[in-house]
Amino acid sequence: MFYRSTIPGPPLDTFIENLWCLSDAPRHARERILPSGTLELVINLHEDELRIYDSEHAQSCRRLSGAIVSGAYRRFFDIDTIEHASVVGVHFRPGGAAPFLGVPADGLADAHVDLDAVWGRRAGALRERLCAAATPEQRFGLLERARRARLELARRRHGAVLVAADHLERTGAGVGELAARAGLSHRRFIDVFGAEIGMTPKLFGRVRRFQRALALARRTDSADWAGMAHAIGYCDQSHMIRDFVEFSGFSPADLHRHRGDRVKENHVALV
Repeated sequence: MFYRSTIPGPPLDTFIENLWCLSDAPRHARERILPSGTLELVINLHEDELRIYDSEHAQSCRRLSGAIVSGAYRRFFDIDTIEHASVVGVHFRPGGAAPFLGVPADGLADAHVDLDAVWGRRAGALRERLCAAATPEQRFGLLERARRARLELARRRHGAVLVAADHLERTGAGVGELAARAGLSHRRFIDVFGAEIGMTPKLFGRVRRFQRALALARRTDSADWAGMAHAIGYCDQSHMIRDFVEFSGFSPADLHRHRGDRVKENHVALV
């Protein structure tokens, strides 16, 4: 698999974690994508279609156009790897997508939406230019210029919510404390947080804790699950296992066995 990513220049880097491209379909037919608390724009350059398989009904396939927005998911979903022949995307930071989309992020929660439903004809025009580009660098340039153009029209973000999201991820603070820090009522804070991030503060905290556990597990050959659960902030090992099964469909040990798979970050090779 060929995979390359780059971080855009400022001010886009405060909204976007990376621009990426991949090609060369792997031998396995499916990959699982795990929840990350973020949104992503994905464009298939090989064919004008993307296929998403439901986490609870593996044979249920939803077919979308070749340019989509993937909302913030609370569970895993599966994709067809034949589409890896040529794909590019934009991976947003938490809260980074909403200014570019023109719709609240929680309106895309647990959903994949055709990009033209959000951007209209501009979505198809962008895909055509990306298809015509000859190199990853040219495609990254196109994506970055398109994001800069959208940024000029973007609505302002609620800065207090972004600070609260960072504090929640680092400390696991309660919603009441975060609302007070943001100067908002409890209900208003949850509403604004969802519109910016795409999920509730409580769920975001759980997903990001799961992601920290994944990152820690990748750095070791023999994971101490009980010790890891304590270090990451779980009540106990059983608590961590429940989150792993809910968010990935795997136990921590089973998911750890996939750490050597050559896949894009946050993907798991299936069959």
